[in-house]
Amino acid sequence: MPPYTILYFPTRGRCEAMRMLLADQGQSWKEEVVTKESWLQGPLKASCLYGQLPKFQDGDLTLYQSNAILRHLGRTFGLYGKDQREAALVDMVNDGVEDVRRHCSRLIYRSYEEGKAKYFQELPGHLKPFETLLIQNQEGQAFLVGDQISFADYNLLDLLLNHQVLAPGCLDSHPLLLAYVARLRARPKLKAYLASPEHMNRPVHGAQKI
Repeated sequence: MPPYTILYFPTRGRCEAMRMLLADQGQSWKEEVVTKESWLQGPLKASCLYGQLPKFQDGDLTLYQSNAILRHLGRTFGLYGKDQREAALVDMVNDGVEDVRRHCSRLIYRSYEEGKAKYFQELPGHLKPFETLLIQNQEGQAFLVGDQISFADYNLLDLLLNHQVLAPGCLDSHPLLLAYVARLRARPKLKAYLASPEHMNRPVHGAQKI
């Protein structure tokens, strides 16, 4: 029996970064898919600590909040920088990813048709900090922090892949980020996961746009 269980909706959503991390680290996990109908019935939602998913099981440890789960996996697999300085930078980067993710979620779920032109006009400004971090770290030839992958790299990769689905070509003016995506996608175990039906058949969001 896999030691990890992800309880979530049938989408990539808030879980794809942790799935990519687990796959890239050679781990297996169990998926328990929650349908919209079963969620709306109420008992499962009421049983969740914050009334939301994902729910993550690591043996007898139950976690909620996707970034708490990512940090837990980061500590478990040594994906949290090599020292306290790098760990602080990884936390900073991950918070920056979450800022952009919130902007994207508002676009998807609240005002897609009215807001998409303005959103993608402003996207380069939202992505610039990540380009700056890459340039500062081995001139863009490595990861966001240090010389090893971190949980924040998986989170940023997920965000960038989602944007490429939402608006193909949106990264064309960001060669460093395009190269970064290509470099991470080429990691053998991650490449296999991204090509799998489990990943390919999941919509990015529960909304109909992607």
